[in-house]
Amino acid sequence: MKTVKYGLSALGLAIGMAATGVSMSVSAAEPTLAEADYEKAKLQYFQRCAGCHGTLRKGATGKNLEPKSTMKKGQKRLEKIIALGTEGGMNNFDDLFTKKEIANMATFIQMEPPVPPEMSLEQMRSHTKEYVAPKDYPTKPMHGLNWKNFFVVIERDAGTAAIIDGDTKKIITHIDTGYAVHVIKGTEHHKVDHAKDVGRFWYTIGRDGKVNKIDLWQTPDKMLVAETKMAYDARDIAVSGDGKYVIAGGYWPAHFVIMDAVTLNPLKVVSTRGYNTKGEFINEARVAAIYTSPLTSSFIVAVKETGQMLQVDYTDLENLTITSIASSEFLHDGFFDPSGRYFQIAANASNQMVVVDTVERKLEAIIDVESLPHPGPGANWIDKKCGPVGGTTHLGMGLVSVWGNDPIGHPAEAWKLCYEVETDGAGAFIRTHETSQYVWADQLKHPEPEVQQSVQVFDKDTHEIVKTIRVTTEPGKAALHMEFNNDGSEVWVSVWNRKDAKNPTGEIVVYDAKTLKELHRIKGLTTPTGKFNVHNRMNHKT
Repeated sequence: MKTVKYGLSALGLAIGMAATGVSMSVSAAEPTLAEADYEKAKLQYFQRCAGCHGTLRKGATGKNLEPKSTMKKGQKRLEKIIALGTEGGMNNFDDLFTKKEIANMATFIQMEPPVPPEMSLEQMRSHTKEYVAPKDYPTKPMHGLNWKNFFVVIERDAGTAAIIDGDTKKIITHIDTGYAVHVIKGTEHHKVDHAKDVGRFWYTIGRDGKVNKIDLWQTPDKMLVAETKMAYDARDIAVSGDGKYVIAGGYWPAHFVIMDAVTLNPLKVVSTRGYNTKGEFINEARVAAIYTSPLTSSFIVAVKETGQMLQVDYTDLENLTITSIASSEFLHDGFFDPSGRYFQIAANASNQMVVVDTVERKLEAIIDVESLPHPGPGANWIDKKCGPVGGTTHLGMGLVSVWGNDPIGHPAEAWKLCYEVETDGAGAFIRTHETSQYVWADQLKHPEPEVQQSVQVFDKDTHEIVKTIRVTTEPGKAALHMEFNNDGSEVWVSVWNRKDAKNPTGEIVVYDAKTLKELHRIKGLTTPTGKFNVHNRMNHKT
């Protein structure tokens, strides 16, 4: 018998698994790895694979990777899939992993998955730190810059966030954050509750569950003002309309946590484990998207595997009121319609867009779309025929689906497909601006470099692609995620340096939003992913 002990220790990103001390015995006929190879494969799985396939490998956006599924494919077939990716939206990993690492990963996913530990509220609070006391916060910006045109940029593999001046295109600072920050959100203008200094404070959530608070009024060396940790693995965060609370959702443990927005001290933890729409109990019920409802004093919490949308009233944390709205699985990314009433979210395993009425707190509609919808932060615009519409890219195919989202002004077109635009490859992000004639879609999930390195732009009136822009031609790099500047005159596109996280060769390419011509290249970034313009995000501009 060969014994392999669980315990993720490398890089300190073990998501707490080493604390379990669990061990597994397998026979010589079963897949085995040397302990060092096992530990490395486990870390790489957490960093690169768990988001789509699940910590326990039961599948979600990606396929089930439990031994009952993977052993049927066999070692060679698994190695090929990991190396080259698939047309269905899985990235190639031959530019990230060595041949040995690919082989080890193929073996690792044929072994029983390790079960990570839970996390108590006391453990979370032990991670809370204040770097600048709230009494020392400045009463006005200390740098003399146009902070409302700042871009807050995720530098995924560096574990940092960059602050870039949208006027000068200069990098102001790099802020240490959690590993692989997934989302950064700030305070926004709210119709019911009114926070002070809207747009000033931004909050990050990393894939290691670390939360950071950033103050854009501080001098660059003091912008990180507080941090805590609310999970071992997490994906989304939001701020209450009154600016008092921050909420973050865990992938593991399966819970959401409400924190004091000033100090980041965790105040309330709520499990999201429960039954899915088929009546099956789900232990790994991960929180996907979290947003603040613009018209009500509540958070919208999407529980991925259960298909439940939770509307959480934040006005009384001691007597928390939660409305559970059953929809479809697996919930992923979402965004509000222009009115702020309807939350539109992808249920990508069901090939549907789900719409929730946040005023009535009920399911409004389900729209059938194509394979694995993934809108990212989404896009809303006006169509000549259908009126206000929303759109999504798809992880499973090169297509943008567009539907009507104005049940008051255009009831006949509401929650029905208006049209579709074929693109060259599967994409993860779509973006536009109210001043722009165009909609931009990336093709990140296509395995061919030429397609993966290009974005496509289509006209809102003709629905035709007007330009395919090759953002980069450098080997191992990919183009993704678009964001407009404050007045909509520029579009910023990220370039990933997938190969070497320690070498900051990623960049952001800035284009003229009307002529589609390149204007600038902002270099010195590491895997820049999502970037968020302060003015647009605080005013819900999509």
